[in-house]
Amino acid sequence: MKPKYQATATAAGGREGQVTSDDGVLDLQLALPKELGGKGGNFTNPEQLFAAGYAACFGSALQLVAQQQKVKLGDFNVTAAVGIGEDDDEGGFLLQVELDVYIPEIDVEVGEDLINEAHEICPYSKATRDNIDVTLNLLVDE
Repeated sequence: MKPKYQATATAAGGREGQVTSDDGVLDLQLALPKELGGKGGNFTNPEQLFAAGYAACFGSALQLVAQQQKVKLGDFNVTAAVGIGEDDDEGGFLLQVELDVYIPEIDVEVGEDLINEAHEICPYSKATRDNIDVTLNLLVDE
């Protein structure tokens, strides 16, 4: 694959450091969440950054699929919840993701087809496939 775009970011100091992008747009202080033994605070962490990227990327994949199928999404949104926990089998840690995809006023069957197809083409979904558990949830207006 020849990349059409490449993002570059540097993390200094691990989970208690600073992350910056090469263009200076991203410049964030990191802190280990209290749940992982850190002091927490008003700082971000790798799981939040991954959740933001996955939600945005999945949303774009959903738009593409909907456009191809001539389906109007309306005022949709994607919320990604990224969990981290200990890997009891091999040591270290594992991630899991839950994607809540809200598409108002859509037929449930059509919505499920859209999110399943988006999951097939989304680069984040491809990168995580068979590596971490990803749960897809369709949320609709009733």
